[in-house]
Amino acid sequence: MSQSSESRRVAGATYTRAGDGYFERRTLKRSAGVWGLWALAVAAVISGDFSGWNFGIDFAGFGGMTIAFVILVVMYYGMIFSIGEMAAAMPHTGGAYSFARTAMGPWGGLITGAAETIEYVATTAVIVYFSASYADAITSELLDFSMPAWVWWVILYAAFIALNAAGANISFTFAIVVSIISIGIILVFSAMAIFSGAFSWANLWDIAPDPGQTAFLPHGVLPILFALPFAMWFFLGIEELPLAAEESHDPVRDIPRAGFWARGTLIVTGLLVLFLNTGVLGAEATGVAGEPLLDGFRAIVGDGLAAVLALFALVGLLASLQGIMFAYGRNMYSLSRAGYYPRWLSLTGKRQTPWVALVVGAVIGFVALVVLDTLSQLNESIGAVAGAIVLNIAVWGAVLAYFLQLVSFLILRRKFPDVVRPYRSPWGVPGAVVAAVIAALIFVGFLLNPTFLPAIIAIVVVYAIILLGFALFFRHRLLLSPEEEYALSGGQHRDPQSEGYDTMAKEVFDQKP
Repeated sequence: MSQSSESRRVAGATYTRAGDGYFERRTLKRSAGVWGLWALAVAAVISGDFSGWNFGIDFAGFGGMTIAFVILVVMYYGMIFSIGEMAAAMPHTGGAYSFARTAMGPWGGLITGAAETIEYVATTAVIVYFSASYADAITSELLDFSMPAWVWWVILYAAFIALNAAGANISFTFAIVVSIISIGIILVFSAMAIFSGAFSWANLWDIAPDPGQTAFLPHGVLPILFALPFAMWFFLGIEELPLAAEESHDPVRDIPRAGFWARGTLIVTGLLVLFLNTGVLGAEATGVAGEPLLDGFRAIVGDGLAAVLALFALVGLLASLQGIMFAYGRNMYSLSRAGYYPRWLSLTGKRQTPWVALVVGAVIGFVALVVLDTLSQLNESIGAVAGAIVLNIAVWGAVLAYFLQLVSFLILRRKFPDVVRPYRSPWGVPGAVVAAVIAALIFVGFLLNPTFLPAIIAIVVVYAIILLGFALFFRHRLLLSPEEEYALSGGQHRDPQSEGYDTMAKEVFDQKP
């Protein structure tokens, strides 16, 4: 350690005093019970049932996509059980960053936390991109009124920043309402598909197989690997639950429970959409559809109600827009509160929400969309896949964060075997290992598939900037946030709800040289 009373060097980083009032200006309000957390997780994911998942069928056929779905169910069970254990042991906002920080030090915490930042900011941009398309189609049909895409992006970002900044209680209430509505829409579609006679088992296998292949796997076995990132769209975002720890009334009990019920809900809705949507449209049409659920409704009732049906589909997208924006706000808040990002990002307002992080994340996402839109004006091929590029960035960030969290779980089981664990994963170490292997396979699939190259390049550039900034500047200005206290104390300081904030300052900074 250094000799200064204002800074101490610990674990390869330099910690400075937070100062009077630092944490008071960075407070969150406890507003969520188990059903609010359940709704937050479902809302964050549910748009994946409406669009995005279906491109996996184009790669691997319906059979390959079904196998990918099963593989992802196994991965998410192993991962959510592991995350639930770590979240109960570390009931503070950091989530993935906190787990990795304790297991792998400041660099591990930053790399993992940054992966989640990339995931959530990019996912929000994806949802804004598709929501704008839906919204403009609705106004064009019903009101004969259209606006440029960037205007819709501004409106959507502004509206949902306002919603998320209005207070956690409002955010959780909104999540409950839109989650129930979105699930209702999927159930209505399912009933219509079954009882209208539009569903056909033959439609599931209508992709012409390549020479030597079968109708079940029309392009062979390897494309299953390429379908895995799209199958993730059925579940991507559920892992955000630990980010609500400091806004949960009882995070130790409710986060694992909410994760269990949300996972079950999403498995059911995912299976309904996978089978019934494909069985209505046919696998070949589903694999290239930009609006698969909406196209499924159209196939059943015709184009006459297209605008109304698009409005239903838009509800699901807006549900996820709220949920994922909540996630990137808390992720950036926790990293900046600890000093990994600029500290001013963690400021909260009168309603105790991280409004600064919400605004900055929206600006980054908006700029990314504008850049892609500008490039698409110059190159039509980029415009055709602009949404897919941002989607791939989101999934790649998620896969990296998943893998590092699972590695963190394995390290923490060995590093701190006796630390307080109010909840333990029923799948334990084997479940985490299996989930980590699957995450690694998805990562390899990204590297092997040339269509993902633009996303990988974009992420490498972002990481280079983040890591350089940390090495040269932020590494020497960390603070004793709850996540850092847990890591430095070996799990002794674990609960800011009962202990308060900055509890280690005296023992770290006031000790004699």
